[in-house]
Amino acid sequence: MTPEHHLIARASVLMRGMPPPVAEALLATARLRHCDRNATLFLQGEKADAIFIVVDGWVKLYRISPNGSAAVVAVFTKGASFGEAIALQGGAYPVAAEAVTEATLIRIDAETFRNTVKQSPETALSMLSATYLHLHSLVAQVEELKARTGAQRVASFLLELAPCREGACEVTLPYDKALIAGRLGLQPESLSRAFAKLKNHGVTIKVNQASIEDVAALRLLADEDRAASRVKD
Repeated sequence: MTPEHHLIARASVLMRGMPPPVAEALLATARLRHCDRNATLFLQGEKADAIFIVVDGWVKLYRISPNGSAAVVAVFTKGASFGEAIALQGGAYPVAAEAVTEATLIRIDAETFRNTVKQSPETALSMLSATYLHLHSLVAQVEELKARTGAQRVASFLLELAPCREGACEVTLPYDKALIAGRLGLQPESLSRAFAKLKNHGVTIKVNQASIEDVAALRLLADEDRAASRVKD
């Protein structure tokens, strides 16, 4: 791995709280994995034998229901880690993981990580921090689904990607609209309606580019009173 790979890994929630010597020793055993678009990292039910940190690209976690339908659980990009808690437990992955773009990941062997935790309690605290972040993200997703309209969910998604805090800006949609819909808990047709509603709030979508006239105004829409938004939708 290059020095840049080490910097990305050390900045992740999983590693930022680890003592530097411990983190570097763990990374010395790690390996890079380059994935093509749609490549499978692991399947639901497989033994959890690794933890991953995304170096570049996008990766989705999804779960297959008994009737065969897939539900997107999370989407990760540069600097995010996943698989920590289940790898520490030594169980099976409860979800599947797939690269939705070309991606590069750092793969940390689960058994090596477990041994590191036994030798360094600080490593366990780092793992708990990462697990808390994932839990917090899932709670936020539930809130999005329960208390926000489709247009508000799309507005929040665009704001997460926006490179500026105010004024006008351009946002590149990182993956296809079908996955965006799944990520936001929307049907594809509901996503199209949400995009149409955002035109009245200064957002124009062309292929994979979103033009935002006023980031601050869009933020007001995203943060609008939840009770009022439920009535509107």
